[in-house]
Amino acid sequence: MIKKLNEKLNSQVMSFLKEEPSINLFIIGDIESFGYDKDFQELWGDFSETGELRGVLLRFYDTYIPYGKPGYDSEGFLNIIKANPNVKGISGKEEILLPFEQSMKNRFKKQLTYFSECTLESFSFQQEIEASIKEAGIEDIDRILSLRETIQEFVPNPNAKEMMMKGIETKTARTYYIEMNHEMVACASTTAENSISAMVVGVCTHNDHRQKGYASLVVQKLAKDLLKEGKSLCLFYDNPKAGRIYHKIGFKNIGKWTMLR
Repeated sequence: MIKKLNEKLNSQVMSFLKEEPSINLFIIGDIESFGYDKDFQELWGDFSETGELRGVLLRFYDTYIPYGKPGYDSEGFLNIIKANPNVKGISGKEEILLPFEQSMKNRFKKQLTYFSECTLESFSFQQEIEASIKEAGIEDIDRILSLRETIQEFVPNPNAKEMMMKGIETKTARTYYIEMNHEMVACASTTAENSISAMVVGVCTHNDHRQKGYASLVVQKLAKDLLKEGKSLCLFYDNPKAGRIYHKIGFKNIGKWTMLR
């Protein structure tokens, strides 16, 4: 049985999600930050006849993340998603996304990435962090987005500015960057920061400053600071060259993540 989730069910929901905390960091982070009663966020749960939680579906703006254990009602979750005419994407653990991928293949393009995690035990400090690495504030958001727009591989998000502002204000996201001659040349951000983990996103370097290790330095700085706070880091990648860089820092593959856009 599928029903809307609320604060009264939070203990059961979090216990279920934390069985795979890294895989569920987006859902955990959004619940911790925004709860169950926001116009841009909704959550549903699939329950067995005995009241056991088997699956959770998150809507954040017009994107969705389903998560479930064997036997959960994926078709019911899919019907909820299809009822939204403005849905922009669906993402999740590769095996969980299979029924969604098959049903929506004519509407969305698929991107399959590696899902990697860095912990205190796996972190490998490579070199001294340069003092030029700064943490961005709200006043830097337009510059961050301008840099991202130069990266061909990045998919534009119409809600990016609002989401970045929310992240900084709620301390669920941060961006570190390197600046040269007052120009932002490399940056990396976190999103969905929660009490136990964070996702690294938006790792990029301006085309004129590549092959100098700037992005690697910024990610390393993020990892160092977040690990000190007791949080593990996760990220996606599909570029083997980027993967080798992340592995040197201490990221290890723990699965694959599908994005339907």
